[in-house]
Amino acid sequence: MVDRMDMVDLARLVGTSEDDPLTALRSLRQLRLELARAEVVLVHRARSSGASGVQIAEALGVSKQAVHKKYGGRRFDVTP
Repeated sequence: MVDRMDMVDLARLVGTSEDDPLTALRSLRQLRLELARAEVVLVHRARSSGASGVQIAEALGVSKQAVHKKYGGRRFDVTP
């Protein structure tokens, strides 16, 4: 299980200091896009390997309905 990221880890990840919030927000936007792409790929891999919607939902911390709505059940859309 992955531990929660603290603010120091997040600042290091986005590569900015607390003095430049706009740059940090731009970096955070890019990070959010990359994470969304990674989620799509991992959901696709999980479904391809036989994971159920319930298992995927539990791993993501969302409802089965949210997974179905976002990923369309058995359809695999690889673009976020």
